[in-house]
Amino acid sequence: MTGSDPEPEPGPEPPPEPETEPEPEPETEPGTGTEPGPESGREAASAGAEAAAGRLPTGPPHPRSGTLGQTLKRTAAEFKEDGLADVAAALTYYAVLSVFPALIALVSLVSLVMSREKIVETLNDLVDTVGPASAAETFKKPIESMASGSGAPSVLLVVGVLGALWTASGYVGAFVRASNVIYEVPEGRPFRTLRPVQLLVTAAAVLLLAVVLVGLVVSGPVAESAGRALGVGHAAVTAWEWAKWPVLVPVVVAIVAGLYYAAPNVRLPGPSSVLPGAVLALGVWLVASAGFAFYAANFGSYNETYGALGGVVVFLVWLWLTNLAVVLGAEFNAERERGRQLAAGVPGAERRIQLAERSAAARKKRARTV
Repeated sequence: MTGSDPEPEPGPEPPPEPETEPEPEPETEPGTGTEPGPESGREAASAGAEAAAGRLPTGPPHPRSGTLGQTLKRTAAEFKEDGLADVAAALTYYAVLSVFPALIALVSLVSLVMSREKIVETLNDLVDTVGPASAAETFKKPIESMASGSGAPSVLLVVGVLGALWTASGYVGAFVRASNVIYEVPEGRPFRTLRPVQLLVTAAAVLLLAVVLVGLVVSGPVAESAGRALGVGHAAVTAWEWAKWPVLVPVVVAIVAGLYYAAPNVRLPGPSSVLPGAVLALGVWLVASAGFAFYAANFGSYNETYGALGGVVVFLVWLWLTNLAVVLGAEFNAERERGRQLAAGVPGAERRIQLAERSAAARKKRARTV
């Protein structure tokens, strides 16, 4: 042993420090590189609520922009997504079944104040101006057959007009279903509510056209008399022949806008919200009609292909183009509303237009019976 102190025994090693897991990186929204904010949370909650209610969002997501360019792009995309070319074909079928009953009601009403021959002549002039020649010939034959009827007011006349309106309202019913496809909403209005709406829209359209038709028939002789009194002769009639068409524009826009406003099962902001689509539909229809008339007259071979049915086929194609323009205007209105909601930051508007239903009674009743 030495005098020095013994070396201390080594103590136990300190326990290793626990490893800390790295903090997870915040999740990002796909394709954005940004953290999900409260807005995306609200959108997820909205989508969950829609899924719970059985109304899954449809359609592609859209960029958050309410500009006209983006609205037109969305309109084109949704037009294809909703299959509106096929919808227009279905509407053409209902139009064929409805247009002549509507004309019967129109001629019957106007014949109370003027001769049927003059009414038919004016209708033929209108058809000659706006439609392809072969389609106009097909359309004019049923119109001319109406001139032989009696215009005397009677109970039978009233019953006939009401029956014609009921039949003609079938087109409005078909357009109601098409509008619900465009606005991505189920039909919830019961029959007792929906059928009167269809009849009122049809009756309003026929009455507006009746007023315009009376104005066109009466104003021609008035313009001729005014021309003779002023010493300008035939110039006054020529001026009226050109001036009468702008008079028809607001009437047609009003009819189409009324159809756009009443048809879908959604609460639209107001009647003025559907006017842009109605104006677009009229403009597209005029251009399409002129283009198709030129094609049918110069390049088409419908008579060679279809023989005696050539004029009928041209008439059906023209009606299809007309309905394409009508559903395009409705889709444009829907996408304008979506653009307004996107600009306001409404959650879920990228996939589904956020508008309240007019009525859900029929849909809830169907759900209870399942």
